[in-house]
Parts: sequence; structure tokens; C-alpha cells
Amino acid sequence: MGLPEKRRIGIIGGGQLGKMLIEASRPWNIQNIVLENDENCPASLVADEVLVGALTDPDKIRELSNRCDIITFEIEHIHVDVLLELESEGKLIIPSPRILKIIQDKGAQKDFFKFHGLSTVPYLLVSDQPELVNSMEQFPGDKVVLKTRKGGYDGKGVNIVSKADILSGKYSMNEPLVVEELLKDMVEYSVIVARDLQGNTTTFPLIEMYFHPVSNLVEFLFSPARASAELEIACKTLASAAIECFQGAGLFAVELFADKNGTVFINEIAPRPHNSGHHTIEGCYTSQFAQLNRILLNLPLGSTDIMKPCAMINLVGPEEMEGNYQLTHADSLLEMEGVYIHLYNKKTMKPHRKMGHITVLANDVESLLIKAEEVKQKIGFQLV
Repeated sequence: MGLPEKRRIGIIGGGQLGKMLIEASRPWNIQNIVLENDENCPASLVADEVLVGALTDPDKIRELSNRCDIITFEIEHIHVDVLLELESEGKLIIPSPRILKIIQDKGAQKDFFKFHGLSTVPYLLVSDQPELVNSMEQFPGDKVVLKTRKGGYDGKGVNIVSKADILSGKYSMNEPLVVEELLKDMVEYSVIVARDLQGNTTTFPLIEMYFHPVSNLVEFLFSPARASAELEIACKTLASAAIECFQGAGLFAVELFADKNGTVFINEIAPRPHNSGHHTIEGCYTSQFAQLNRILLNLPLGSTDIMKPCAMINLVGPEEMEGNYQLTHADSLLEMEGVYIHLYNKKTMKPHRKMGHITVLANDVESLLIKAEEVKQKIGFQLV
């Protein structure tokens, strides 16, 4: 393909991921239409057009498809059946909706991992309260992890619950769940994997992640991770093997656990750009968003090498704040070398809502962590 070529990408979902995907496509003069139920969504700031409609409306998805050359999505909770129909009719959809159908259901994901011999945390699928109660004897410790099979997003739908509360009936389920063993003394990592239409694959450097204990959102991450070469290879090997099993193109975030013995488990996979890859915008030669655009346009995969050690701090709405907002101390933050602020064009703040992120660069990981802590201390919001 030559550049420029008049190509139109349709994005299902107009949140911050869609916004950053469009921003990364701008140097190539690509047109983008997003489907979103809010005409003032984050991506509206940069999209050529916002098609207003529900992400679960098959007619709106067909309308988007008719007007675009390629379809992708920035959120999993969309109408997958119409995408399967469109793919069967010859529409290029990346990633394939057959992959999305597996990932939409955390139980189906876990069974997929198990079927392909991919290491994952011990689990059981339960559909009612008696099954949940009976499953407790299968798990060590006094707590388990409960995940809703469908609909969870941005930390929602994941709970750590005591077995005593389940056995006593204090905790009552109201939808099918994945029950997982609660691993102790583990570190959470992410590997961003890109696979193009020819089957070529590349991975970004290993990312070490830390989560907010209440919201379950990524609070802070950095790359390269503080991991041995052996552990990084194990993480990348497992992540790449998982994506190879899907046999389809796309950009995927593979979330992993590693225990104190260096054993690695797949947690779950996102079939899209991910919060754990935002640091790549400034930190890597090719960002996760630029890489996905390359895949969508059938261009060669870019280098994923890190230019400098980098960290990302999520800007999340505090518990007590809701309404119009302002990021305070922005001047002080922007005076710091290697600090980059990204705001997501969200009009109002809500508790635990992602409002933006800050990327921090430094010459080595040790100084990066010190600098990132200094940035954290300066972050604040006020209502206006």
C-alpha cells in the first residue's frame, strides 16, 4: 500500500482509546468515523464524524460498516453477532469477531486457555448459588476471586470475597461467575502483542502494573519491568502463544500474574489497545495505537523497542468528587522534563472514572520511580 491512500476506518466506541487511535492515524491522513451513543464523546474531539447510536444496535453497526473500509473496536461490550455476519459477507474486521466472542465471556476465555494448554489461575465456572457454595472446597485459603462472566470493564465485575461470606449466604450471586484461586505474593504484568494480517507477531517490553485496591483500576505502571530476563521471556512466550492460538490479526493486551517462584499465569486478554500500553505513546518507537493502525492498514509492524524507561500514572476521579473539574498544578507538572499530560475530553468527573493519564520518562528505572513518585504528589483535582 502507498501513502496517502484514501482509507476510512470505522471505530465502534468513541472513548479515550478511540481518541488516541485516531490521533495516531493523523500523520497518514486516514479518515475515521466512530460509533458512540454520545456525540460529545472523547473521540469527538478528533474524529472526522461521530455516528450517534448504541454500540449494541446492529443497524447502526451495519451503517458504520457500509461507510468504512475497515472496522475495529475499542470496547468489548458490543453486538458481536452482526459483526460475525459482516465478516462472513467479506468486511475486514480487526480483530475478528470470532475472537471477540470468546473474550466477551470470561468463562469462555478461561476454557479457551485450558483447552490450548495455556497456564492460567485455577478456576471453576458456576451458574447459581449452590454451585458457588459447593465450589469453595476446591480452593485453598480463606478468600476467592469472583468475576462476572460478561460485562465487566475497568475494574468492575471483579471482587475478592471471603469463603465464609459465601458459605454463610452473606454473599449472594445474581449472575454466572468465574471463581478463581486468590494467588498470594504475586506481581501483575502485561504484554502488548501485535499480530498482522500475514501472521507476523511482535511484543512490547514487559510492563509491571499496580492496581487501586478499591476500584481495581491500574493506578501506576512502568516498563521495562523489574523482572529477570528469564521471567520476561516466560511472560512474552506465554502471551505470544495465547495470541497465536486465536489465529487472527489485531493488537492484544495479555494480563499476567507471576508468583514468587516465577510461575506465570494468564489472567485475561483484551482485544484492543489497553490502559497498560499508554506509556508507549512517548516511550516506544511505535506506540500501541500506531501499531494497531499499521495492522488495520496492512502496513509493516513497527519497532516496539523502548526509547527510555517510562511510567504511566492514571488520572482517576477521587471518591468524593463529581462534576466539572480541573487538573491542578498542571504548570508545575509540565515544567518537569519528560512529563506528558493526556486528558481524555470527558466533560464531568465521577469517582473512579478515568479522566486522563500522565507519562513519565527517565534515563533508568531507579530514577524513573523516584520521578514518578514526585509526579504523583503533585496530582490534584478541583471542581469548577
